[in-house]
Amino acid sequence: MTHLLFRDDAYLRTAQGTVTGITGEGGIVLDQTVFYPTSGGQPGDSGTLVWDGGAIEIATTVKGQGDAVVLLPAEPVALPAVGQSVKQMIHWDRRHRLMRVHTALHLLSVVVPFPVSGGAIAADKGRLDFDMPDAPEDKAAVEEDLNRLIACSMNVTQEWITDAALDAQPDLVKTMSVQPPRGSGKIRLIRIGVGKETADLQPCGGTHVANTDEIGRVRLGKIEKKGRQNRRVYLHLE
Repeated sequence: MTHLLFRDDAYLRTAQGTVTGITGEGGIVLDQTVFYPTSGGQPGDSGTLVWDGGAIEIATTVKGQGDAVVLLPAEPVALPAVGQSVKQMIHWDRRHRLMRVHTALHLLSVVVPFPVSGGAIAADKGRLDFDMPDAPEDKAAVEEDLNRLIACSMNVTQEWITDAALDAQPDLVKTMSVQPPRGSGKIRLIRIGVGKETADLQPCGGTHVANTDEIGRVRLGKIEKKGRQNRRVYLHLE
């Protein structure tokens, strides 16, 4: 099991860790990590590991067996030994842009109020697929509504509920194809706003900005038809 430091603090850029395993593919497993593993449409973090006598570039991060997080080296070089203490550093500029896009996509699901059938996040843009028969009639108006929400300076926080509590509020789950992970007894929610001023509340395991101000203005790109009931909406950071 890897302790997920990024879940406790998405702004943590560096941390110590101890190597607990090396996978057959040369991936590195640590006891705790600031590296987010690919999941929920958000790419895994890249960065660097440094230890006494060595260093290695990490190309990406994935989920391993059980609750392990696996850091994948960019090239085949000497790896730290099991038990070695390492300093881990993520590529922060890339991570922060991913956080900005991810939070903006949550708000996109507010201004386009249809079930979400898919999505993807990149460092400069993202997309959501909506289960809707027709594209919005006025894309400029949707974009303006989205930027108006972003400019409300809403705090972004996390909270936890039980599986049973989520079952009692099925409307919290906006994604059709991906269901929140169950089995631990609790599910993480991301809230944008406070109390009656909440703009969005939904299950999510990804990293987000602390306040919507950090997103900045965004623009909507092309809207593609991906099926009879599917429209893909692209969002870009400015």
